[in-house]
Amino acid sequence: MFFYLSKLFWIVVQPINLIGILVLAGIVLSVLRLRRLGLLFSLAGFAVLALGAWTSLGALLLHPLEDRFRRPDPAPAEVAGIIVLGGGFEGAVNLARGGYELNASGDRFVEAAILARRYPSARVVVTGGTGTLVLDGEGDADTAPRLLTALGVARERLVLESRSRNTHENALFTRELVAPQPGETWLLVTSAFHMPRSVGLFRKAGFDVVPWPSDYQTAGTETFGPAQDNVADSLRNLSLAIREWIGLLAYRLTGRIDEILPG
Repeated sequence: MFFYLSKLFWIVVQPINLIGILVLAGIVLSVLRLRRLGLLFSLAGFAVLALGAWTSLGALLLHPLEDRFRRPDPAPAEVAGIIVLGGGFEGAVNLARGGYELNASGDRFVEAAILARRYPSARVVVTGGTGTLVLDGEGDADTAPRLLTALGVARERLVLESRSRNTHENALFTRELVAPQPGETWLLVTSAFHMPRSVGLFRKAGFDVVPWPSDYQTAGTETFGPAQDNVADSLRNLSLAIREWIGLLAYRLTGRIDEILPG
């Protein structure tokens, strides 16, 4: 139930959808001669658009998420496994065309391939099934072998977890699959903005991982003011930030993580 409610809630509050809903509500209310209320809704939609597209608000909301964890320095000498969270492939395209097209979070898999070369004896775990409600797509754990083997990772090193639909299930199913042993070092690779929620969930599942963030969306030096990125990326940053902060709050309220912002 949590999975379905979270997906439906996000459809409504995602900034680009919210803008459309508010503007449409404003038009309907104006047609019904509730012009002041209609104007209020329309202005609210414009405010979301202006803050998201034309200011650095999204980047500023991402800063505390992306800066929460840094890669270990020095890096571990030995690693038992490298866990890469799904979300980096264009599932619908790959299902139709059989390739390994990457989306904006594809850096996760590039980083996983680099780490696989750095730690040639480590297992490489890809966790992620299909987490959409409407669109058909191939799960990342099904696509990843085509990309990683093409990049030189031996097929026998891959451990694939394709049941999970969200990060909570990523943590639970991965721990169950690999059964980590005391004293082992496991690297967790995901987008930097997604790392706090991921670490919190893996810890709650009893899986002590070493964060290895990738796929940064900001320079970390942005200040509040006019957007320092293009309009599409600025809106995307706001969308990513809102989703992560809502996710952290929801997971904390439901007891799936122990802190709103794990550190």
